Formats: sequence, structure tokens, C-alpha cells
Amino acid sequence: MFCPQCGQQQVSGIVRFCSRCGFPLDGVIQLLSSGGMLPVYQPPEEAMKISPRRVGVKQGGLLLLLGAVLVPLLGVMTSFSNSVFLEILTAFAAIICFVGGPLRMLYAAVFEEGAPNPYRQTQRPYVPAPSSSHQFNPHVPQSALPPPPAQAPSWRSRPITAELASPPSVTENTTRLLDRDERKEN
Repeated sequence: MFCPQCGQQQVSGIVRFCSRCGFPLDGVIQLLSSGGMLPVYQPPEEAMKISPRRVGVKQGGLLLLLGAVLVPLLGVMTSFSNSVFLEILTAFAAIICFVGGPLRMLYAAVFEEGAPNPYRQTQRPYVPAPSSSHQFNPHVPQSALPPPPAQAPSWRSRPITAELASPPSVTENTTRLLDRDERKEN
């Protein structure tokens, strides 16, 4: 295999970068392995499916945008014709679009199911392993805590550590050694 940028021959087909110019060779390796055709990425069908929550929010937004166009248009038409029907239709369109749109988005955001998160792991409920002393019965509630000990251990009070003698410091021992050396020299 040769580097497409500088033409240097590569030692092996598993090299990721050109040794001369540093050109990334991952795409070249894929291109050569597929016979000159680039692989087409196809996302899984779950990723292409739109969640009900997103559909509801889109519907509410579309209703709001429709109201922003439709209500002024109906208002202009009502002003040129003195029709009671157009006045009622304009008021009805304003209520449905400007109140119904946000309500639809709110309903979708609160009550409808969102897209599943592929990165979140589902947690399984903790089921303790049955102990050897009794059989696991699903109808009897099991405690997650270990059973209490048969006999409480004898308890003694903790020692008061303030009364213990502290060990001598390192500097005291070193000073004593220096004092001995001075006495020997004199």
C-alpha cells in the first residue's frame, strides 16, 4: 500500500498513519478492503424512529406557527368582508393555535414517552442470594441485611487515648547522639 498524499510505500497494511507525512490511512485501508467502494453508514431502525414526545412537541410547534400565519390572514380577510362567520373563525383559529399549540407541547413533554437512551443501563432490582439455612420463597419478603448474630459479642469500652504516653520525638534522640559525640571529643 502506498500513501495517497506523499507516495511512500507502507511497511504493513495495519499502519494507521503514513510514516513520512502523517496522513491518516484508516480511510484508505477501508477503501481498499471494500474494493474501492465507500461503506454506507446505516443507523439502526431504533435511532430512525421518532419518539412520541418529539412528535408531540413538533405538532405543538407546527400548530403555533400555523397560528402565526393563519390568524393574521383571517384577520385581514375579516376586515375586508363584514362576515360574522369569518370573525368567529378567526377567534376560533386564534384560540386553537395559540392556546392549543403550547398545551400540546406541554402534554407531550410531561406525559408522553421519550426516546430510549442507548447509553443508560437498565437497573435490575436487587434480589439477595438465598442462604443455605433457608430456602428462597418469593412470597415471603426477604431482608437485604444479614441476619443478626446469635449472641452479642462482649463489649468493652474504648481506651482513652489521651492518657497514653506519647513516643519521644525523633529530634530528641538525634540531639542526645550529638551530645554524646561532643563529650567524647572533650
